Amino acid sequence: MKLIKFLVAAIIAVFAVGSLAGCSTSEERAASEFAAVIDVRTGDEWNSGHLAGALHIGIADADFTEQLGQLDSSADYYVYCRSGNRAGQAIDQMRDLGFTGELVNGGSVANAAKALGLAVATD
Repeated sequence: MKLIKFLVAAIIAVFAVGSLAGCSTSEERAASEFAAVIDVRTGDEWNSGHLAGALHIGIADADFTEQLGQLDSSADYYVYCRSGNRAGQAIDQMRDLGFTGELVNGGSVANAAKALGLAVATD
């Protein structure tokens, strides 16, 4: 009985982690298929390593909404952060601002790099 409970808990944990880790659409897409890849982390996090070619629009920045307003609201965007939490919050804000394109939560830098095939840069 303990083994069955353990196996059920392990299966639930695997599905929970899997659903949080990717947080993207069922089909992976190339970075070039998005209008932009957006890093919403802090400046210090950005400086420690970000995806090559990504835009830095920190969700905690005072002008976050202003910066989003400069983007094409009908285009598709790939958004990532440290874990996917802030990317999800940014996507919610983008939808509230009227973004209608596909908005993909890429999760963490590592997940996004793997999914998009982009290198992590420190420029």
